[in-house]
Amino acid sequence: MPGETLDLAVIVGSVREGRFGPVAARWFTEQAERHGGFRVSVADLADTPLPAALPPVPPAVEPDMPRPAAMAGLTRRIAAADAFVVVTPEYNRSFPASLKAAIDWHWSEWRAKPVGFVGYSGGGSGGVLAIEQLRQVLGELHASTVRDCVTFPRYYELFADDGTLKEPEGAEAAAKTLLDQLEWCLEPWMPSSSSQYA
Repeated sequence: MPGETLDLAVIVGSVREGRFGPVAARWFTEQAERHGGFRVSVADLADTPLPAALPPVPPAVEPDMPRPAAMAGLTRRIAAADAFVVVTPEYNRSFPASLKAAIDWHWSEWRAKPVGFVGYSGGGSGGVLAIEQLRQVLGELHASTVRDCVTFPRYYELFADDGTLKEPEGAEAAAKTLLDQLEWCLEPWMPSSSSQYA
């Protein structure tokens, strides 16, 4: 979509008390706005009640199924987005239940859209285990996950109290690569030897 500003939704996946997710999402949103190819908004799952109990007919069968009224804003946001970046922690070698609920309440809204990831953890994995599981789940919904991601192992050592990175260069380069891949996924397919992703 040459010349178009693409609609990127940054999804904050954690809803737990004292979460780091909003800090990581704010940092990534700044990177995406600086990139210039996207109109960026944040969808924080903590702002939306996400019932774990699903209706008897799944959204894969009934895409316009009734959903709780409080979920309407999230559903519209997911449906309107051209691409997503999911900001996820790693809990017990996986991603949080809030993210699974947000995914499972929708189906067609994810279809054929590229998804990137920003992961973080208190240990050394940086959220990679959560990200790899999310790739499998979103692939089942026919979303397309991009190869590269941004990870923050032991995030509490990497960020200053004001939410800025102490040594930003590596993470900023990783964010640019991720954003370039999302943008490339949304371009009309045209063979080009000049593209690093062709």
